[in-house]
Amino acid sequence: MWIPVFVMMSCSLLSYIDRQALAVISPVILKDTGMSTSAYGYVLFVFSIVYMIANPLWGSLLDYVGLRIGMLAAVAIWTLASASHALVLGFFGFAAVRALLGFGEAATFPGGLRTAAESLPPERQSRGMGISYSGASLGSILAPLIIVPIAVKWGWRAAFLATGALGLLWVAAWSVIARPPLLAPQSRKSHKVGWPNLFERRFWLLVAGMGLGGAALGPTLSFSPIYLNRVLGLTQSQLGMILWIPAVCWEFGYYFWGWVADRYVRDNPRPLSLYVFLAILALPLSLVTRTHSTVLAVALFSWAMFIAVAFIVTSLHLSARAYPREKTGMVAGIGSGAWSAVVAILSAVYGRWFDHQWYGRTFVSLSLIPVLGTALWWWIGRKEKQNAVVAA
Repeated sequence: MWIPVFVMMSCSLLSYIDRQALAVISPVILKDTGMSTSAYGYVLFVFSIVYMIANPLWGSLLDYVGLRIGMLAAVAIWTLASASHALVLGFFGFAAVRALLGFGEAATFPGGLRTAAESLPPERQSRGMGISYSGASLGSILAPLIIVPIAVKWGWRAAFLATGALGLLWVAAWSVIARPPLLAPQSRKSHKVGWPNLFERRFWLLVAGMGLGGAALGPTLSFSPIYLNRVLGLTQSQLGMILWIPAVCWEFGYYFWGWVADRYVRDNPRPLSLYVFLAILALPLSLVTRTHSTVLAVALFSWAMFIAVAFIVTSLHLSARAYPREKTGMVAGIGSGAWSAVVAILSAVYGRWFDHQWYGRTFVSLSLIPVLGTALWWWIGRKEKQNAVVAA
């Protein structure tokens, strides 16, 4: 029963190798193309906006057409987009191919959650979701180890051609694997395409918990290489040797927090103390600019990603139980879409702040966003609890 989960883990692994290829070699690309950090931030903004819109769309489509057809189409789209990075010259080209990449990759996490819900009993679904999603962090571990050496030896354009080749291999493998008995047939297709209801409290609980609570994950991935290069003086080759370290903490976070959710959150629909604890643990990221040590800076980036994953896993765990099982794809789409919307705004803002060298302002604000998310999550949940008491 675990085979489908590990198949989807390989999918999220591929998506993050493709996604992180731009970030890990961004110092070289910005220098070669003459793009500013502000332009880079807006490229990330375009990706995140399209990703935000496409997440609930793909979630609903996967609930409707099933995993086999849906994931085949999605990975084919983003493979084309990834390879096309090798052909672009500047901001508009990167924005266009990143938009197409964001559209295709938006199916990844709805597919992972849908697979866990279909394949595993309720008491194991958070761990299954963690395994499916852990491919993202594993992809981020492998991306600098694979992409940077290719870019250093053959140029950054060759790196994107390599990611396209990996995508073609996955599409070929999926066409064979995604059928019984290796992948169980999807038994609970929705009879119609469902859409999120923006007037439901459970929708906004997921937005607050995952979108704001887990927000630090995106900017940390995208801007930490530039910070380490410009402020601490690391070369592109040196970045390739250390950028996998925060991703290891991200990877471990999926397994650890998935276990925590299954064990301690399963019977508690409002784990306020856990959210408050996590919000406090997110604050050390504000200290990044207080140190000139590469080791400490990387440690703080790693810690921020580990805590961000806790918000993501816990929020998805709670929301998967709040929605009907046949809408689990849509749940993941809502969560990923909300997270991407926050990351889109932050990417545009932080790109400009990096051009002005406002690094302290960047990381202090990023450490406070989970606090805001926790406060909003508490307020929405408090209202819901009050309504339940009145109704009783």
